[in-house]
Amino acid sequence: MAPSGSSAEALTRRHPVLEALRAGRRTIYRLHVEQSKGRHADGRELQSILEAARVAGVPVSTEDKSALDRLAQRFGADVKHQGVLLEVGPYPYAEPDEMLGLAERRGEKPLLLLLDLLHGPQNIGTLLRTAEACGVHGVILQDRRAPEITPAVVQYAAGATEHLLIAKVTNMVQTMRALKDAGVWLAGMDMDEEAHALGSIDLDMPLGIVVGHEGEGLRRLVRERCDFIIRLPMRGQVESLNAAVAGSILLYAAWQARGFNLAHDQQG
Repeated sequence: MAPSGSSAEALTRRHPVLEALRAGRRTIYRLHVEQSKGRHADGRELQSILEAARVAGVPVSTEDKSALDRLAQRFGADVKHQGVLLEVGPYPYAEPDEMLGLAERRGEKPLLLLLDLLHGPQNIGTLLRTAEACGVHGVILQDRRAPEITPAVVQYAAGATEHLLIAKVTNMVQTMRALKDAGVWLAGMDMDEEAHALGSIDLDMPLGIVVGHEGEGLRRLVRERCDFIIRLPMRGQVESLNAAVAGSILLYAAWQARGFNLAHDQQG
């Protein structure tokens, strides 16, 4: 169990739990497994979880379903836990400089995702999952009025958070200035007709993709700090896509511009 007075959290569901164990970046206190599932080790995924816990030296407890439900409720976690609950320490945030260092160690041009006041664990989780799939070197969140990397965000990201460098900054505009000084170009997203259509700019460059608030878009000062604004051409009748979908498309376009490099060593 987590020490008394610690700021422990609970991750539930199999993908987030497995990725947290594999990544090994958090403090991990204990894995709880539903008794019937632990006894039979049903499914390849649960077997992988138990093996990852063994390799990491994480204590494992078996509980009956009602006890595991109560434990999840005590942590404020999802009671649809899929028979697993992992007690962990808080999310280990990084610094933007670490992301640039990771890109340098991998011999790659930096590819970053900046989220400016984007809200909603589902939106955040979707973008983080895509960012990890595209091999970004890090994600930067605006600290003010922005969500923490909570267990809910981890769940929507299917555990991708555990393999990402994620930073929280108090001043996004100042951070953007520092990134530009380091040679990173900044591309904002907007549906403004004067913006550059996706495909009209070669994205094979040191790049930070800036995604704004779902309803309000980019704040004025953030937009002004961008080197260019990109819009997604739309053929159908709808006027726009939501921020998570649009950001995901741009992330894949940036990765495609790099030739879909499949090297995968996130921690460098």
